[in-house]
Amino acid sequence: MKKIISLLSFLLIAIIAFSQKADTTKILKFDMKEEVGPALWRKTQKAFDYAKSNDADLILIHMNTYGGMVVSADSIRTKILNSPIPVYVFIDNNAASAGALISIACDKIYMRPGANIGAATVVNQTGQQMPDKYQSYMRSTMRATAEAHGKDTITNGTDTSYRWKRDPAIAEAMVDADAYVKGVIDTGKVITFTANEAVEYRFCDGIVDTIQELLDEEELENTLIIEYKPTALEKLIGLLVNPVFQSLLIMVIFGGIYFELQTPGVGFPIAAALLAAILYFAPLYLEGIANNWEIAIFFVGIILIGVEIFAIPGFGVAGVAGITFAVAGLSLAMVDTFEFDFKAPQFFAEAIFKSLLMVIGSLFMSLLFSIYLSKRMFESSYIGSKITLNTSQPTNEGFVGVDIHLKDMVGLEGIADTVLRPSGIVLINNEDFDAKAEYGYIEKGTKIKVTRTVASQLYVVPIIKRH
Repeated sequence: MKKIISLLSFLLIAIIAFSQKADTTKILKFDMKEEVGPALWRKTQKAFDYAKSNDADLILIHMNTYGGMVVSADSIRTKILNSPIPVYVFIDNNAASAGALISIACDKIYMRPGANIGAATVVNQTGQQMPDKYQSYMRSTMRATAEAHGKDTITNGTDTSYRWKRDPAIAEAMVDADAYVKGVIDTGKVITFTANEAVEYRFCDGIVDTIQELLDEEELENTLIIEYKPTALEKLIGLLVNPVFQSLLIMVIFGGIYFELQTPGVGFPIAAALLAAILYFAPLYLEGIANNWEIAIFFVGIILIGVEIFAIPGFGVAGVAGITFAVAGLSLAMVDTFEFDFKAPQFFAEAIFKSLLMVIGSLFMSLLFSIYLSKRMFESSYIGSKITLNTSQPTNEGFVGVDIHLKDMVGLEGIADTVLRPSGIVLINNEDFDAKAEYGYIEKGTKIKVTRTVASQLYVVPIIKRH
């Protein structure tokens, strides 16, 4: 009998425990407390994937942002609107500009006392308002986002009417100062709601001080909050796709190439440039932002620059094409999707223009810094002694200048004493002479022949054996 009672008690406890577990609401919480951009878009994707893999019942965004890039904000709001898991947002102070668009996309909005939402006018990096074609797209996006939540049915006796859950006209007026919403705002002002105003006009579902109060308002008693925190690798990738860090990597890429050309054979500058290129492209490729052909364009450009320097005298078509390809590859790689959306081509054009401007600006700064650093290095008594020739050769010790009869050496043969790329040292009649390859580069030990002299400079070509 005791065994039966013990068994029944165990089963009862198991049933109660299972019931409590089944009633637990899993909430995936993550922060949006930075500028809206590619890094935040990446973080949002990872958080939503994490919520799905953990069978979350609700996604809660803890927001405090002044806004950011419209393209990234549009990607995030589309992710929210298409999410099979309900998404709530707790505005902890600010949901301005792109933050307002993201918030309106959420199923429910809660705000802290003193918080605000709105001011979604599109501006450039200096804060100046962009032309109307940009505002027009943002107006329609805000309006469509509000409309996506549908209408409430209002029953008054026998009368039935319908009212937008979130008024599209108000959402539009958060962008357009010329919009007029009766009883809400006159023309000439862009809407920015306080928490109380947002509640009054149905752009906020409640005012709470903490997330726990939010859960109490939603009558979610048995909850399990899973907080999404990026891993060290994800934080590193987020850093690498930051525009500031990308600019630094671009500077290292071009700076390394410049120093390698100034001191051929050293190896360290080109290794630094290669590492910077890997750090630049790898996170963009892994996140699906950069495509194979964009990376290929960059390396084709580098190859063309190398061909121009080492194989073709002067600087012409190959060099110009190489620089163009390298800049194009770097610029296109950082644009999230190179698929023109004809609903908003101006935003894709703006994204490409911004990335191009950043690459060209970084290239220009890299050249200026490299020239300055190169000058400082050669002026340094220690570094200069390691990479430059400072030994004097006075005539009283038997040293003489260049033979003025170098022109008599045309036709003489010798051996390349160093690699000529295109300049180097050749050995003729057991004497060393500075020489320059007529074309391409000549490996050390190759037999050479003097073809001409210009301003005390020997020009040579390799002797090709014919069988």
